[in-house]
Amino acid sequence: MNQTALLQIAERLERLAGRLPSKIRKAVLSELTPLKQLFLQQRPPRFLFIGSSKMPMQQIINTLFAPGVQEQTNVAVMPVHRWTDWNIPGRGTISVLDAREASDFVETQVEEDLKRQPADIIFFFDDGELDLQKLPASAEVKIVGVSVGPGKRVAQLVEALKAQPAMRDRLLSVVPLTGEASTETQRLMSVLAKQLPNEAKVEMIRISRDRDAQHHVAHILVKSTTAICTAIGTQPIPLADLPILTSLQLMMISGIMHISGRERSLRAATEFVGALGANVGAALLLREGARAILKFFPGWGNVVCGLVAGSGTYGIGRAATAFFIDGVSLKAARQTYFRSRKKRRLLHEAARTPS
Repeated sequence: MNQTALLQIAERLERLAGRLPSKIRKAVLSELTPLKQLFLQQRPPRFLFIGSSKMPMQQIINTLFAPGVQEQTNVAVMPVHRWTDWNIPGRGTISVLDAREASDFVETQVEEDLKRQPADIIFFFDDGELDLQKLPASAEVKIVGVSVGPGKRVAQLVEALKAQPAMRDRLLSVVPLTGEASTETQRLMSVLAKQLPNEAKVEMIRISRDRDAQHHVAHILVKSTTAICTAIGTQPIPLADLPILTSLQLMMISGIMHISGRERSLRAATEFVGALGANVGAALLLREGARAILKFFPGWGNVVCGLVAGSGTYGIGRAATAFFIDGVSLKAARQTYFRSRKKRRLLHEAARTPS
């Protein structure tokens, strides 16, 4: 499922939202916002490198962002001191603006580049000089300290950065850079995945392969998709919402696949739904039958129909998370689907039962 297909789904959903009551329309669009940021506006994270260090860029990238990756990172030929995309083989891409040891002329060029594309995170490299004047004091961008050399410099850099009031609250982490992967650099990948804006979060998660971060974004995806499907399902638009609800559920599965490190695939998502025994079309037709029967009970009929759409979507999302991220068997994922769908339905029913 490419960006064009995702955009078409989002546009159809926004058109459908325009036909909904104002209160529900706002709820649907608010849930659509994080989905658009995560997947439609997805881009490489942007890192500004400043400070003092003569370590080759290739070595820095491989150590910080590609620990355990056998194949070397690669980069297209680009002018120095400009935003440059580095590809982590089989994982993703980061964009780096290298302003270490920059001259006055280069600093002016760097400022212009930052105006066009602001940095998400600043990496401050220290090889023992501790020149904190090179840190932009007025910026609100988070900072990662990178100590190049003996391990004792890490503590010195932490102390120096925390002693600066303008830096203290912006400091995310300080890691050693010895030329080899370390526990600290692996932990840094998890920190970055949580701190980056939504637009850059998915790419960083694909690079880091951090399980907690994968679960975090999968939860956002399942929560928002379930809320949208529930809201649409409560509305009296017979069968007209069948294609959009099905598309949303398949988009959710392909998004979870993408987070796990796989490529998006509408075909694979459809096959996964079939393997679960979650016949989306049949479920929605059943919901239409329920709507026809329950039309004699104003209000409750729409609630039940929304519940069918929402609980099914939630169950599928939970099963996809278990299968693609946790690596459980298809049988276990199928059990997760039925168990989660039932749990979601019971929670809704309990919430609507007068005490």
